[in-house]
Amino acid sequence: MEIKPIRTAKDHQQALESIEGLMNARDGTPEGDRLEILSTLVEDWERRHHPILPPDPLEAIRFRMDQQGLSASDMAPLLGGANRVSEVLGGKRSLTIGMIRNLTRELHIPAEILVG
Repeated sequence: MEIKPIRTAKDHQQALESIEGLMNARDGTPEGDRLEILSTLVEDWERRHHPILPPDPLEAIRFRMDQQGLSASDMAPLLGGANRVSEVLGGKRSLTIGMIRNLTRELHIPAEILVG
């Protein structure tokens, strides 16, 4: 395959097929160089056509709670009490700066996700 810009979904599919055939290529070889270039082109095309949006703040909190086996009562110290937990997780109350700091510090959820 001649290396060229990826402009269409068909070009993208052809590049993916070429990459599949080059997966065992060694670095520093012509095949390895071709793999690296095609991978860069595919990554760029996918970033432009299929962007990955940041998660919803509430979904990020629920996901982290699930990951760590936390219940709503475990969240009370971070969000300011059981009532606040219910309001926040129910979407009735926005996160405050203090809550965001607590969630970032204790659950390691990036602040930029929580602010979004």
